[in-house]
Formats: sequence, structure tokens, C-alpha cells
Amino acid sequence: MLTGMSQWLTLSRAAHLLGISRVALQKRIRDGELRSFDGMVAADDLQRTWPDLSLEESGSFEKTRAIREDAFARRLRERVLPTQEALAQRLFAQGQELAELQRTLTRYHALFEALGARLAAAPAPTAEELARLLDEGMARALAVPAPAADMAALDAMLRVMSAHVTVKPSGREFFVEGSETLLKAALRAGLTPNYGCGNGVCGLCKARVVSGEARGVAPSDYRFTAAEKAQNHVLMCACTALSSEIVLELLEAAVPGDIPEQRVVAKVRSVDALSSGVMRLHLQTPRSNRLRFLAGQRVTLGVSAGLGGGGDLHAEYPVASCPCDDRNLIFHLCRTDRRAASADFLQCVVDGRIKAGDDVSVWGPWGGFVLEHDSVRPLVFIAIDDGFAPVNSLIEHAIAVDAAESISLYWASSQPGGQYLPNQCRAWDEALDEFSYVPLAADDLAATLAANAALPASDVYLAGAADRVEPLAAVLLAAGVPQQQLHIEAF
Repeated sequence: MLTGMSQWLTLSRAAHLLGISRVALQKRIRDGELRSFDGMVAADDLQRTWPDLSLEESGSFEKTRAIREDAFARRLRERVLPTQEALAQRLFAQGQELAELQRTLTRYHALFEALGARLAAAPAPTAEELARLLDEGMARALAVPAPAADMAALDAMLRVMSAHVTVKPSGREFFVEGSETLLKAALRAGLTPNYGCGNGVCGLCKARVVSGEARGVAPSDYRFTAAEKAQNHVLMCACTALSSEIVLELLEAAVPGDIPEQRVVAKVRSVDALSSGVMRLHLQTPRSNRLRFLAGQRVTLGVSAGLGGGGDLHAEYPVASCPCDDRNLIFHLCRTDRRAASADFLQCVVDGRIKAGDDVSVWGPWGGFVLEHDSVRPLVFIAIDDGFAPVNSLIEHAIAVDAAESISLYWASSQPGGQYLPNQCRAWDEALDEFSYVPLAADDLAATLAANAALPASDVYLAGAADRVEPLAAVLLAAGVPQQQLHIEAF
């Protein structure tokens, strides 16, 4: 039973409010720095643990100001409603009033409980004692609000701006910002719901609303059966959350076998150089035919005979981007790729024959180099040269879903300066408390890893050329990493 005069928040709400990951909050609880009850934390405990939190400068407060303008109908916004910044300020002020009313009611409740307990006890209280208890209780009830009231007010405002969605049966959670669709919000949060066209036609993104309410924000041609209507099914691609709390029942992809093989024709958005040895190929799929894949998986790319200068050309590459942005597919192409099957395709990219606007066939996905489902062990990623491509996808996904309390990245290069995205890795290291980045030479990698005593308790992901990956895998197994916790992608 929740007791005391504080407002209690779910862990997801508290993490959203503070602008930190749920995993970081859970670590504070495990370390004894923060108390919790049945998955909830007290607002005044949060204020004490983060005493320097400035609500006006917090990421959550600024996020409410930055909610996209399409959250309100244009006519209402221009002719009826004040600016969104003014609305945010007024909501915050009303939230403060509501929070103080709730706290005052809680104090009065505590006062009546104390008086009731004393009246039931022996010996019977005197009139003077009852008067004293009443005076003390009234003083507490009318006391100046504590700082936690402001945190409760901000939470009340965020409940208007961001709906909290819980998914059954997995128990995963995500937030819907403004009027974005349930599907877009779920993908942005790193979830893997079942979906197809994304345009309200195929019906694959059906979900059942268990509690709360959703409403349509996009047109849909799909027709629900009478049974589906009775069970309160909606299309995630066409609906947003109407209530601040909503529970959805839906299918999620947990393992590679849950995702069917697909074939998509994508457009080249850009081709540019990440370094002297690595090219970046950016493809974009049609809005009505996106690619579903799990972070870390590969696909086959193909170009027509005209671009290839002869027969059709094909090559298999890992997707370097996160599934949370399913339309934009990024690939890292190493100029020194020794795989014969990709040589001609790679040459087309290097020579500029594959350029912006061209069609590229994408089919897949393939491979099982994916995050272990529901594991909470620390994550260790080891990339050798362009093995960073699938690792990048895995890291972006792990960050999106708070997959582990700590993430370590070792990026080894066989050539000086071979880490072709160093700024991105350093940004992760600086922005995330539980992230560490170690760039090093490939020849130093085995000794460095052998000295890491935490590896056997971690999920280890190793990617790169087979002639370097295979001997290193033997080193990791010898260092005590269990076979089932070692995941390998060897090119």
C-alpha cells in the first residue's frame, strides 16, 4: 500500500520527467539511492535525489514546447487557441494548483487517520490532547508546498502532452508525443510491432485497446470485422492515444523468424564518403512499403543491368541504421571489401554509377546477429573495421529501448584512424552515463579484452572480417564468456 504525503509516479513516467533512461533509474533503486514500491517512486524522493533539477531548463519541459505544431488543428491554433508555449505555461500553472490540492487533501487524510487512531486507543484522549493534535495536523495541511509539488505539476502537464502506452503481453512501454501515430511512437522507442504498409490499408498493425482510448488521425481503407470492432481493435498506423494512459495488446517480433522476407524498391538519397576507405549509402523506402528488420540484420542490395553495365548486380550488407527509422536505410561500404560477391556492386558505388534518385532493390532481412530478447545483462560491442556497421544499428536500438544498464564499445582498426565515425562514438560516451567507448588498434584488441573481468557476465557482440573475428572469438571463450552469450557476425 502506498503511504505518506508524496505523489507516486511509475518508473517510466519518472524517467520521462527527468530526461534519463529507465535503466539508470532502476540502477539508483538497486544501489539503495532511491526507494520504490511496486514499480513506483515518490516525487519528493526524486526531488531530493536530483536537487539541482530546474524544471524550466529540464529536457522534459523544453520537449513540451517543441511538440510539433500539427498536434493542433491549424484553424484552432490560429483562431481559437493561444500559442503552444502559452498553453504549456498555463498547463504548468494549473498543474501546480492541482498538485497542491492533492497534497493538501493527502494531509487532511493523514490528519483524520491520526485522530481516528488516537480516539480508538486507550486511554481515551482529553479534549486538550485532541485540540493539540488538530492544531498540529492543520498546520501540516496548510504548510507551504514542498519542491516536489513542482515536479508533480510538471508530470501533470506532461500527461497532457505525452501519452504513456503499455504493451501486452511484453510489458514494454513507450510515449506518444503530440498527435503522432501509435506505430510511429512505438518504432521511435525501439519496439518491433507487426506492420506492413503503414498507410492504413493492409491491417497488419492491428492492436487491441485493452484500456484507455485511441482516436484516428490518418485515413484508413481497412475494414474491421464485427468481432474486431467488438474487441476494440485499432490500426496503429492510423491512430494516436487519446487518453494519457493506454494499454495495447499487440504482436511484436522477438526473434528473426518473426519477420517475413520482404522485397522493396528503394531510392538512393545520397552517396558520400565517411573516410578515405568507407562510403555511406543512404536509401529511402516508399512510405507505403517499408522494410521491417531487427537491429543488426543484413539485407541483399541489387541494381539493374543498366547501372551495372552488364547483368544485374547484388551484394549483401548489414543495415547500419536503427529499425526505429524504417524508411531510411544506411549502409557502410568498405572500399577494400574482399568479398567477390560484392566487388562489382561496390565498384558501381565508388565510380558514381549509383547516384541519388536511382532505384536499388532491397530484400531480406537475413541473419541472427540481434540483441538477445529480454536479457538485462551489460552489453559489450566489439567492432573490427567496418564491422561497426551492424554494431551501430544494435547500439542505436539498445539506447532506444534501454536494453541494459551499461554499454561498452570497443572499436578496433587494422589501419591508423580506421574508426570512421569517431565523433558519434564520443558523443555517446559523453551523453550517456553508462556508456564507454574504447578505440584501439586491432593488434591490441585481444590483450585488452582478456583483461576485462566483466565479460563473462555480459552479452558480447563481435563483428568484422572473419580472419580477425574467429581467433578473437576463441580468446573471448577462453576468458570465460559463455557460448550462448557470444554473438558473432563474420564477413
